[in-house]
Amino acid sequence: MRILEAIRLLGLCKKVKFYQASTSELYGDTKEVMQNEQTPFKPRSPYACAKLFAYWTTVNYREAYGMFAVNGILFNHESPRRGATFVTKKITRAASRIKYGLDEKLYIGNLDSKRDWGHSKDYVEAMWLMLQNDVPKDYVIATGKSMSIREFCTIAFKKAGIDLEFVGSGLDEKGVDKETGKVLVEIDPAYFRPTEVSYLCGDSSLARKDLGWQPKYDVNSLIDEMVEYDLHQAKKEKFLTDGGYKFVTEREE
Repeated sequence: MRILEAIRLLGLCKKVKFYQASTSELYGDTKEVMQNEQTPFKPRSPYACAKLFAYWTTVNYREAYGMFAVNGILFNHESPRRGATFVTKKITRAASRIKYGLDEKLYIGNLDSKRDWGHSKDYVEAMWLMLQNDVPKDYVIATGKSMSIREFCTIAFKKAGIDLEFVGSGLDEKGVDKETGKVLVEIDPAYFRPTEVSYLCGDSSLARKDLGWQPKYDVNSLIDEMVEYDLHQAKKEKFLTDGGYKFVTEREE
């Protein structure tokens, strides 16, 4: 609101193009199979509630003052740069570190939760395209395909060379290494949200029609890239842990 108000007060309404990074979490506990620009919002977290304020404030300033102000309702977008506390990075990093013996186990929350995951490169391109549009308009950006945390885990571990199998049910469900029988993934109730968003899948047909946007990555190529990066990082750490740093330093001296 402060940024939008600054644009208005400085008389820059016809000069500045403003992009607001909105989120699929606005839809929350939706009953619709796919969510688009017309889907009602039902936020289920403080983050989503704050984002709802930002969304409507942007719409309000656009309509009240004729600003080029738009909301990009972006579904989950990931890359190797993702922070370690986000579930996708947590999974790919754990798979890589377990592969190199740096970690023993991954603790995770709701395995049934489903999200529409895309690559940040595709989504940033969509942001740029929104700002090249002749008319300011809000768009959903998504791949249109949803995957569970369980599936994401299985694929990520497979890319790291570990064949994972989930056994059991409920809080007792575990991810087991098929080859060794070792438990590598366990559920920790601490990671469950009080108001869970169980399913999100975006319909970006309007952006594809108006902006000509098409994602170049699918979720498998995204996981490939993330695991490859994390394997490289884990390999370096393993090298240093095993005394490689001392060996290299002495040789350089």
